[in-house]
Amino acid sequence: MSPASRSALRRRAPVWFGLVASLAAPLFPLPTPAAEASLPETAPADRWPSFRGTPSLAAVSAAHLPDRPTLKWSFKTGGPVKSTAAIVDGTAYVGSEDGKVYALSLADGAKKWEFTADGPVVSSPLIHQGSVYIGSAGTNFFALDAQTGRERWRYGADAEFKSSASVFHPPGSKATWLVIGGYDNRLHCVDAANGRTNWLYETGNYVNGAPAIGGGLTAFGGCDAIVHVVNLANGSKAREVEAGAYIIGSAAVVEGVAYVGHYENEFLAIDLQKGEILWRYRDRAFPYGGSPAVTRDRVLFGSRDKRLHCVERATGKVVWTFATRGKLESSPVVATDRVVVGSDDGRVYLLSLPDGKELWNYEIGQPVQASPAVVQGHFLIGAEDGVIYAFGPP
Repeated sequence: MSPASRSALRRRAPVWFGLVASLAAPLFPLPTPAAEASLPETAPADRWPSFRGTPSLAAVSAAHLPDRPTLKWSFKTGGPVKSTAAIVDGTAYVGSEDGKVYALSLADGAKKWEFTADGPVVSSPLIHQGSVYIGSAGTNFFALDAQTGRERWRYGADAEFKSSASVFHPPGSKATWLVIGGYDNRLHCVDAANGRTNWLYETGNYVNGAPAIGGGLTAFGGCDAIVHVVNLANGSKAREVEAGAYIIGSAAVVEGVAYVGHYENEFLAIDLQKGEILWRYRDRAFPYGGSPAVTRDRVLFGSRDKRLHCVERATGKVVWTFATRGKLESSPVVATDRVVVGSDDGRVYLLSLPDGKELWNYEIGQPVQASPAVVQGHFLIGAEDGVIYAFGPP
């Protein structure tokens, strides 16, 4: 995309519409960044129900991982695996570019069921109240029965879904709604019970990353080079911030601040209340394409410069970097004091969070662009060889 094209896209006024009237002002006060950083939303030790673990997309788990995991099992699909697994109640759910969604036993990798979608599945599943919600690179977003894989409903659009969904409850209602980005340049909000549209929010280009949720709002970037902040209740615009280049990964939202990288070699912390960039991190001239992990005091993110970067959450100053032998399209997950991430060098790495020292690695041999899913003592990750790998205690 040329600079002129990006500039033109930024000038397009976003259009939003829905089944309820849009409002010009936010329905919820935007959270104020805390003076002292607090602990982000954390996935429980025994569940990883969605992409990045929680609706905030902070990618922090309460689970503990062993210093030297061993391969417990592997499962071969018919295409590359970029989807991040979701793990609930002893079952792992994951998509593949072979066009299928798989449910596997966490204990031994045995297949419980498979579902054939209408195109490659690169998005990650969301498991909520007995249903699996997942989009395809066809034109549909599906709800499946988590026990059987039977299709409950499908939601069609004009283009593919590569984003993963996030879940929330609208104010004053017991309903469950989902938000998911589409390649039709829209953020879609649908009812989890029946797949009916609640509202749509239109952007200037593809929405590739998952929407992060916090404080009655969702924040997400797109190929229009803008971080959009949208009211969840009705899809009206709360704020938009020009990032400076297109965004292919997902933001994480913690205490009113969105953390996100873009394609022109910067990683940003954005105050969502003021619409201001708090700090910028810029190192070598390589894009930041993955999604970050955000802890109480640190932010971790990979880059196509082949390194994992760890910076201070308050200032963006570097704490440490860890060099691999390939691009990092995989996004890191923090499990207590450990960090796990894949690399295009064909390896999975386990690092010490305090100092970035390597504790362990496993050579798969093919690029690892999927992100880990972590539960107590175990993690799953897919690779370009079409295999899902499960690691656990010796």
